[in-house]
Order: sequence, then C-alpha cells, then structure tokens
Amino acid sequence: MIRVLIVDDHKVVRQGLRLLLDQEEDIEVVAECADGAAALRAVHALEPTVVLLDLFMAGQDGLSVLAQIKRDRPGTEVLMLTSSEADEHLLAAVRAGALAYLSKSAGVDQVVASVRAAARGESLLEPRIAARLVREVREAGAHRPVDPLSPRELDVLRVLARGRSNRQIARTLAITEDTVKAHVSSILAKLGLADRTQAAIFGLQQGLVPLDDALNDPD
Repeated sequence: MIRVLIVDDHKVVRQGLRLLLDQEEDIEVVAECADGAAALRAVHALEPTVVLLDLFMAGQDGLSVLAQIKRDRPGTEVLMLTSSEADEHLLAAVRAGALAYLSKSAGVDQVVASVRAAARGESLLEPRIAARLVREVREAGAHRPVDPLSPRELDVLRVLARGRSNRQIARTLAITEDTVKAHVSSILAKLGLADRTQAAIFGLQQGLVPLDDALNDPD
C-alpha cells in the first residue's frame, strides 16, 4: 500500500487530491496538513511513502520543509505541488531532494501515475527539466572520488544514472529488487547523498554514463 501525505495550505487542493487518490486501491491518504510544521510532525508519526508538498505555502516554504524531510526521513519520497511553470522554481525543488513535481492543474491519470512512480523511486521529470539538470552537470567541473563504492555498487549506480527503477536495475543486473535497494541505500550513505536524483547526477558527473545517452536512451 502506498501511504500518501498531502501538504497544501489550500483546503480545496487537499480535498481534491484526497478525492482523486482515495479511488485507488493501492493508495491510502494517511493525512492532510495545511502547513510545514504539521507536515513534519506527520512525516515522523505516520512515515508516509510519498509526500505531496506545496512548493509555495504561507509561513514555512515548501523547500525548507522538503530539506527537513530529506534530512530526517531520506527514504520518504517527495513530489512538489506547484502552480508555477518557472524552471528555476522546479530545478530548485529537484536540487533540494524532490523526486519530481506535479502541477496543480494535472489530470487524474498524471497524479496517480506520479504517485505510483514516486513510490517505486522513479522520477517523472519533464524533458526540459531533465535536460537542464544534465546541462548543469556538464558545465560543473566538480568530481568526487568513487573509491568507496564496491564494483557491484558502481554497476548499480551506472544503471540508476540512466533513470532506471529498482525493478529495471534488478532485471539488467540479474539480481533481486531487495538487493538493489540495499545497494542504493549503501551508495547514498557512502557518498553522503540524499536521494536517487543526486546519485544519478553524481553518476553523470563521474562519466559513468555518457550524458547524451542519459538524455536519449531509447529503452
């Protein structure tokens, strides 16, 4: 069961999302929150799988709440809710640890698909945002040592950097999904990274996956 926490300071948005998600047999909305402080308490108490988090809220903004969630509960995936189409806002959310973002005008199918993808650790980023992130990696000259990673962890990181889900990584490397999850957790811990998006960017920075392949991979 996918446990979802909805955080938005507009009651109509919270109720609308709950109404949509409550129709799905594999999704349970565990709570709604109207502000960041309540959201952080709910994350600790309820341990949701996915948090739908408003990017712009009165008081504590969504980015600061996101940072605290990823620091305290790195296994909880966060989808940012936004009415903004500005790339800079969306990029800031992804840089801060959001797995992806969801427009408040999104249709039912997109909302449900995004929540399910987030629960699998997958990111449904629009191509233009993915391209911006990769360009940032290309332009950044920073390199970090990968010596702490085992050969198998490097294999997992290479496939992860191509945007693969745990299931796809397991199939590619002929290992179990539980083994993939263990390797991903170890990779994040060793490299001091918060989430899969940062790990993928790290993999690109290190040249483990050609940048053009990451953008144009047909599989």
